[in-house]
Amino acid sequence: MIRLLVIGACLMTLATGCTHKKGKIGTASNPIKFFFVPSVDTKVIENTSTVLKNYLEAHTPYKYEIKIPPSFIAVVEAFGTNRADVASINTFGYMLAHDKYGAEARLTVIRYGESTYKAQFLAKKDSGIKSLKDFAGKKIAFVDPASTSGYLLPLKMLKDNKIEPKETVFAMRHDNVVAMIYQGQVDGGATFYSPPENGKIQDARRLVTTQYPDVEDKIKIIALSDPIPNDPVVFRKGLPEEVKENITQALLDFVKTPEGKETLEKLSSVNGLIKATDKDYDPVRVMLKSLGKSASDLVQK
Repeated sequence: MIRLLVIGACLMTLATGCTHKKGKIGTASNPIKFFFVPSVDTKVIENTSTVLKNYLEAHTPYKYEIKIPPSFIAVVEAFGTNRADVASINTFGYMLAHDKYGAEARLTVIRYGESTYKAQFLAKKDSGIKSLKDFAGKKIAFVDPASTSGYLLPLKMLKDNKIEPKETVFAMRHDNVVAMIYQGQVDGGATFYSPPENGKIQDARRLVTTQYPDVEDKIKIIALSDPIPNDPVVFRKGLPEEVKENITQALLDFVKTPEGKETLEKLSSVNGLIKATDKDYDPVRVMLKSLGKSASDLVQK
């Protein structure tokens, strides 16, 4: 009787895959799903990530599928449903993926020679704002409530110094914050900071140099935050340890090659990778705790 029931169940669900189980992780029928948060144009990621995919398949025993979801939240939820195995994700997204689904950081990206990054407060040079305390009673633009450098770090700076702005707005993108300052819509704003390279600015002001070529002459940095770790490369909790180690080493080797450096630079301005652990991201947790928040608190439903 039991046998008949099993056979019957298989016949009823044949179309949904009763006889087509997924193969072993990393095989052609069940490739490693590698997600990239869309930090640049999706077409650029699609074209450039092919180089990474080919390298990984040549230097590890696995097949890969590159995926580009619409947002970091989609990446986080993909970890929860085992649809993501590896992801290059923003720091806040990692906090959320770890808290909700146990995702694990194994690598931290290097940008402009640094494994950490900072937030910055900006204002027009002729605004009369010369220090952080001068933002008291002013209108300030932030990026969005889940942006580490565009909101959380700057918010901590204001709270630590007991500075109360008159009004705050969310511009939703770093370049929008800079544009609002330039156009005089706000007194100042907060964005990501990166140190200059070869005499050229690399912070958020560089994002609007096409529209506003004189942005560096018009807008100045008022204050910088303490550093926190750069974006991590993250692995799904249930992925076999051997798979994690193989992919981690292959990525470390890839970034040392000329094609690897060019590829990762195009994908997300990355010029290096170093090994990391979840503990390296404790400073972010301390920051959130000081604000009385958790990662989940900051996700808008």
